[in-house]
Amino acid sequence: MGKAGLLDLERHFSFYGAYHSNPINILIHTLFVWPIAFFILVPLYFSPALIDFPSGFDSIGRGVLVLNMGFVLTLLYGLFYIAMDKRAGSLAALFCFLCWVGASFLASSLGYSLAWKVSLVAQFVCWTGQFIGHGVFEKRAPALLDNLVQAFLMAPLFVLIEGLQMLFDYEPYPGFRAKVELRIATEIKEWQEKKQKKVS
Repeated sequence: MGKAGLLDLERHFSFYGAYHSNPINILIHTLFVWPIAFFILVPLYFSPALIDFPSGFDSIGRGVLVLNMGFVLTLLYGLFYIAMDKRAGSLAALFCFLCWVGASFLASSLGYSLAWKVSLVAQFVCWTGQFIGHGVFEKRAPALLDNLVQAFLMAPLFVLIEGLQMLFDYEPYPGFRAKVELRIATEIKEWQEKKQKKVS
């Protein structure tokens, strides 16, 4: 069964899905959403450590893995995804953790200045791809223009569940896909009607 309020996966998924119904746009987002999350964590590696471990603990991760803002963001996203859907959410939480580890090692090896430059270029490429997906293929503005927080929260989990659905016919619970598809169709129809009224 679905959950209510902030943890209502059906509602979040329907909102995000209504902005991503074109197959090419979905593919573009599948390719670029997780790299965006990864390259957000790269510059966050240089945020101050929230906990100072005593000497002897600095060998953990070769002194690279630091409990900083990047770790906090990773933890919050991971817990949120698990709370929304235990199975896909746990996989998404694992991906978040792997992104944090990978981003930490990359940032550590690149150094502050180069890490920032690489992150900015990666973000530019990924966001450009997504805006092309919306402008050229979806022909609808991105979800973040209507609900920034919901779009940023849901994007990684959305593309993961989309992938699991395509590859393994995954459903968080029985009937999820049918309910979501109906809600997405309704939301798209309402958007098209509003758009038509503005034109006429």
